[in-house]
Amino acid sequence: MKQNRTQVWGLITPTLFLMIFIGVIPVIYILYLSVFKYNVFSKVGMVFTGFNNFRKLMFDTDFLKSLSLGLSYVLLCIAIEIPLGLFLANLLIYEFKGKGIFRTIMTLPLAMAPITIGSVWVLLMNPDFGPLPVFLRRFGIDFNIGTNALQAFSTTILVDIWHWTPFVILTFMAGLSSLPKQPFEAALVDGATRWQTFRYISLPLLRPVIMTTLFIRIMDTFRIFDEVWMLTSGGPGTATRYVSVHLVRQILSSMNYGYGSAMSLFLLYLTIVICWLLLTFISFSQEAS
Repeated sequence: MKQNRTQVWGLITPTLFLMIFIGVIPVIYILYLSVFKYNVFSKVGMVFTGFNNFRKLMFDTDFLKSLSLGLSYVLLCIAIEIPLGLFLANLLIYEFKGKGIFRTIMTLPLAMAPITIGSVWVLLMNPDFGPLPVFLRRFGIDFNIGTNALQAFSTTILVDIWHWTPFVILTFMAGLSSLPKQPFEAALVDGATRWQTFRYISLPLLRPVIMTTLFIRIMDTFRIFDEVWMLTSGGPGTATRYVSVHLVRQILSSMNYGYGSAMSLFLLYLTIVICWLLLTFISFSQEAS
């Protein structure tokens, strides 16, 4: 027994060290920087300011605007991707001709780097030769994400849906494939419709998978950067300057790493709080039902 424990710890120790090195230590360092005013090009060096960076954050109108925009972006993406992924996953669990080819094509966006996807969509949305702008121009619609704020915002949502809905589909397909068959067979015998089977059997059994997928997508969407940076760089104006993009632009413009660290810690805390509130709400709904 003791030897088995030694073998287990020997196997997981490298992973623990890696997690501490790339996860815990950077957070501790950011926490340390957040109480300083630190510009790498300043001759003054690091100036201790206490919680002044966090106080400044609460009255930073640009930050609060980008935060509101980022939360709207997350809400819209999640509200589309989760139902759409669940719907398509239910269709793809059935066998049909060409299913393997379709699944391979569907998962191709997941194999591409985010910055590559941003570059591809820049070409697709080019107002001079992009397929969508050229097509819409035939109907008298001027599509230009470089000048139209609403079109730019909608395009970034479309890119995220195209990129990450396959991930949602795959996770839901895995969840559906692992469900026990007995409840479904009993429902079929009792004459339940497909909607009733989905509503009262599939959804309750899929709740852990849905929650896990939802948390992952909230965290990923909230920190989106590469695609938006390549596509619009936060423009036009501040139409797509989501909080993650604002954070990078703020640090690059002012080089104030202390303020940037405080901003990063606040966003980390906010993400944890959102996931905790969502988990609490879902748990309360389960108890009430």
